[in-house]
Amino acid sequence: MGLRASTFFRSASVLLVLSLALACSPSVHKPTVYVFDGATMGTTYMVRVVAMGIWKQAERDRLADRIQATLDTVESKMSHYDLASELSKFNRLRRTEWFEVSPETFGVLSFAQELSEVSGGALDVTVAPLVNAWGFGPVEPTQLPPNADQLARLRDQVGYTKLELDPVALSVRKTDPAIECDLSAVAKGYGVDRLATTLREDGLARFMIEVGGEIMTAGRNQDDLPWRIGIQRPTAAGGIHRVVPLQDLAMATSGDYNNTREVNGLVFSHTIDPRSARPVEHRLGSVSVIADHCLLADGMATALEVLGPDDGYALALKMGWAALFLVRDGVDAVTAHATPAFEELVAEVH
Repeated sequence: MGLRASTFFRSASVLLVLSLALACSPSVHKPTVYVFDGATMGTTYMVRVVAMGIWKQAERDRLADRIQATLDTVESKMSHYDLASELSKFNRLRRTEWFEVSPETFGVLSFAQELSEVSGGALDVTVAPLVNAWGFGPVEPTQLPPNADQLARLRDQVGYTKLELDPVALSVRKTDPAIECDLSAVAKGYGVDRLATTLREDGLARFMIEVGGEIMTAGRNQDDLPWRIGIQRPTAAGGIHRVVPLQDLAMATSGDYNNTREVNGLVFSHTIDPRSARPVEHRLGSVSVIADHCLLADGMATALEVLGPDDGYALALKMGWAALFLVRDGVDAVTAHATPAFEELVAEVH
């Protein structure tokens, strides 16, 4: 997978699906919207399928089972919360021998490593020890915030260059036995893509998938228009900053306001900069990316959020990524900076 605009269509923001009824009245002339929802990867999912005609309950149940099974499979491979997952077994390995993984996990790790190179380490799946230390991992830390000595020690255990991949043997290896991986920045996006494949295999061509805020759209909505996705304002007042039309595209948003912790009056973002070993402290409230695959949008949005409003925008501009940056100018004020690729892509959707 290349990381330039030719491969990475482009992506957009914090996501709310707009102007969608939970279901349309069944009719032979009007599409019906079927909604499937549930839990996965520590968050929730919702799938809206536009179909002609009326499905029997058995058909709906079968698709619901297929959706859940697809997401459960991804979680069983890439979750760092599930102790039985493929990733957790690799994390517990305290040796430097090669560890064979599934093609799916290997593909996600390969993409993450490529994006780590492009972003100068802003995205780094070996950030897990730091995520845990700041209280955003599967185990509650004994001390918050971590002290300088602890951060220095953990920082030595982080670094994407300490992870080696063998594409022939589909195996990964730690050059430092203490390394642990966290695929939170890319696994949900991959899950969305895998679910889209499942739906297409079932002959479905009009749907919207949302997993933890990451989105994929296919075809047009029940009104025969592009799907309308709202980008949330990253302020206390909230609300929608902009509505983006999407068709056959994915969108992911990374922000510093949906997952925080407060310790002794200090609020920490869940977005950890692996280079500084600390939560990000810049004014970038959120960044949204549109791409042809949700894995790409998910990883790019995380990398740009870590880099911040200046370095992140410069990288998105250089790479031709479609990104929208919402930068805080005060308590309830934001300034939007969209890359040319973002504006061009949105203008093309009709």
